[in-house]
Amino acid sequence: MGKPTGFMEFQRHERKYAPATERVQHFREFVIPLQDEELSLQGARCMDCGIPFCHQGCPVNNIIPDWNDLVYQGNWKEALTVLHSTNNFPEFTGRICPAPCEEACTLNIDDAPVTIKTIECSIVDKGWEQGWIQPLPATHQTGKRVAVVGSGPAGMACAQQLARAGHAVELFEKQDRIGGLLRYGIPDFKMEKHIIDRRMQQMAAEGVTFHTNAHIGVTTPASELLQNFDAVALTGGSEHPRDLEVPGRDLDGVHFAMHFLPQQNKRNAGDSIDPEIALTASGKHVIVIGGGDTGSDCIGTSFRQGAQSVTQLEILPRPPEKVNKGLTWPDWPNKLRTSSSQSEGATRDWSVATRSLEGRDGKVTAINCIRVNWEKDVDGRWQMLEIAGSEFQLKADLVLLAMGFVHPVHEGMLSELGVQFDPRGNVQGSTEGDKAYYTSIDKVFSAGDMRRGQSLVVWAIREGRQCARAIDEYLMGSSELPR
Repeated sequence: MGKPTGFMEFQRHERKYAPATERVQHFREFVIPLQDEELSLQGARCMDCGIPFCHQGCPVNNIIPDWNDLVYQGNWKEALTVLHSTNNFPEFTGRICPAPCEEACTLNIDDAPVTIKTIECSIVDKGWEQGWIQPLPATHQTGKRVAVVGSGPAGMACAQQLARAGHAVELFEKQDRIGGLLRYGIPDFKMEKHIIDRRMQQMAAEGVTFHTNAHIGVTTPASELLQNFDAVALTGGSEHPRDLEVPGRDLDGVHFAMHFLPQQNKRNAGDSIDPEIALTASGKHVIVIGGGDTGSDCIGTSFRQGAQSVTQLEILPRPPEKVNKGLTWPDWPNKLRTSSSQSEGATRDWSVATRSLEGRDGKVTAINCIRVNWEKDVDGRWQMLEIAGSEFQLKADLVLLAMGFVHPVHEGMLSELGVQFDPRGNVQGSTEGDKAYYTSIDKVFSAGDMRRGQSLVVWAIREGRQCARAIDEYLMGSSELPR
């Protein structure tokens, strides 16, 4: 694919960022795209490597070599067709996916993979600019009604695929706008929300009906969906956060990340936040507990709100900067990664456990920490050991808990339906066999984070598409939707 000798002739070039001093002044996207000529050369670097391991690395199985070659040839419209054949929303993944495809790229053996994510994003952005992306309504209607609960990437993908198969699809969202965590979790500086809105317009033209402020199991009984629809897809998130059970947790100024991040997205959308619950990092010393993507999003948001300092603490050891490719490639490796937000001035620390939080007049003022070692016990299981005498304290005016999510919220819809859970507390459901994406309840399916647990946007899109096919098979006896 591409130019046979391209990987030897052309160096890897990636999109650049606007300077940190500029981008922290606003909440808009700040990635500087490559020009078409440069993208063509990057597509030329794709090798005819026999086994395209990028397919294995990509959860939606994007046909990456094909659209790399088409971009190299300048055939952008056909590249868009190939890209959309496996991915409903490449503008989402092209912005916020961590790109496991690039880790699996054969050229990554030398740390110079093809810029797959950049090319993907450029293809779909050009498609929107040129007006190539249009609604694809079904040519016939089946007369079947499907309810999709949860409007994140899994729900959107599931709803769009089912509508294109001719089913009457209604998408229910508990928030006031469609998008799930894409809308109220991902900061605008990583993905502006008009990108969701234009997909909504396409889906509406394809026949999807959207319901907002519809909290199934709270404002609307789940039983109504079972009565009124031929099938129900549960595609909500994994929203039960992991808590920090230490003295001082109840102090004012200690909040879950997902109480903090959505407020800024709402402000950016023009909403007013109740002063009684409003959170801001302005002028504060911010501590972010948790080293993942959510913690990184808290960092970038805090700097844009005018934080005095931001420190990110991670309980696990600092990952290596380089990995042994012979042991890790083409799989996703554990290595040190620095996000754009972290590079804006955050202090990062690893192997740190929180002992307690201190406060004055009910408000947090400091966090007490200790350093830890990780060692294997006699059974080979990792255990955390505190290092005597390593205690230290950090000033803290705002502590944000970004330690991940343990499972979906059980109270409300899931409890009312009585679905079975797996050992981790997720909705039980297989992805293979005749009962793929079935729950324990007749005609109820589940996909995305609600089924698999906290995961990536690209996994949500994959599961939403596959769940749609399973529902189509259930309703019609067979399906022509791609799996």
